Amino acid sequence: MTSNTNKTSKLDYNLVFILILLFLASCLAIYSAQASGQYKENFLIKQIFWYAVGGGIIAVVMTLDSDQIRKLTWYAYGFGILMLGFLIVAPDSIAPVINGAKNWFKIPGVGTIQPSEFVKIFIIVALARLIEDHHNKHQIKTIQTDFWLLVKMGAVTMGPLGLIIKQDLGTALVFLAILIGMIFISGISWKLLAPLFTFGIALIGTIFYFVLWKPELLAKYLGVGEYQLRRIYSWLDPYSYQGSDAYQLTKSLLAIGSGQTGGKGFGNREVYLPESQTDFIFSVVGEEYGFIGASVLISLFFLLVYHITKVGMETKNNFYTYICVGVISMITFHVFQNIGMTIGVLPITGIPLPFISYGGSALMGNMLGLGLIFSIRYHYKKYMFSTSA
Repeated sequence: MTSNTNKTSKLDYNLVFILILLFLASCLAIYSAQASGQYKENFLIKQIFWYAVGGGIIAVVMTLDSDQIRKLTWYAYGFGILMLGFLIVAPDSIAPVINGAKNWFKIPGVGTIQPSEFVKIFIIVALARLIEDHHNKHQIKTIQTDFWLLVKMGAVTMGPLGLIIKQDLGTALVFLAILIGMIFISGISWKLLAPLFTFGIALIGTIFYFVLWKPELLAKYLGVGEYQLRRIYSWLDPYSYQGSDAYQLTKSLLAIGSGQTGGKGFGNREVYLPESQTDFIFSVVGEEYGFIGASVLISLFFLLVYHITKVGMETKNNFYTYICVGVISMITFHVFQNIGMTIGVLPITGIPLPFISYGGSALMGNMLGLGLIFSIRYHYKKYMFSTSA
């Protein structure tokens, strides 16, 4: 009896409460989205099922302490690389092409599984292990050791990134967001980071210049397709492409704008938006609950990120701290990118809204990340008065 009480007392109830609120928000939004969707499937029941599976994932991962997670790190990372590699060569019967991309495995009786959603977490743990091992080995920091750490972090990220970038640009951007977030916390000198990020910003500016004024050079030397350029043009000038590439975006803007301050009310949607239960779920929230409801949802994500930040700051385990930063980077980028694309501030990349959008793989991947956060609290007493777990 005492053992069960101790286990219960180590559960992070604040995180459980936030997760329950996100679950309820997801159910309400998906229920409304599927009512006017083009499919007859019950996405709400499926989302509840995936939440239950995600809860099981959290329960398992939560019991692993930092030493066990460290030992599993490179096995998980290697398994992720193998999954992404096999996805490329697998026949269509196993890995079908969906919407022009080959990103999913077909699982009989389950549906499709997107391995890159799990690889995000594997990269986070691998980078956390890499940073910690590097600092343990190099107690005295120099420009050379910092440069070597930067090279190793880049190599760990570029492996899976290279396997998906042509098929799934959105997920590739998430990989980069995780890398950038963990570079900031890695302790690498700004003498290296300042020129690196300056170069990155200049590169992005150059790409936009060529996209807007010299697209033929991108097509000739980099193989950028016309459809990829149209996605950018339709973002910059959506109403000129509202009948084709910007159809989703213009409908999303109409839905969110028509919601005004208080929204139209639960189930009172008027704007038809295809596939709104997935990437454009925020448009449903904006239309039905208006600015107030959308602000409440964004506040939930703020609470989630704040809580993970607090956990990362309180732990005395550097490995766990790095993991917290990686999970925060992943969730924050997802939220900014998804909401940004639904209101026309950012290009459409097909990134779902964490814990809200329908999707088994994305939800399980996010639950896997939260399982690591639950693990920190669950094993907190073991390292509360020490410098490592």
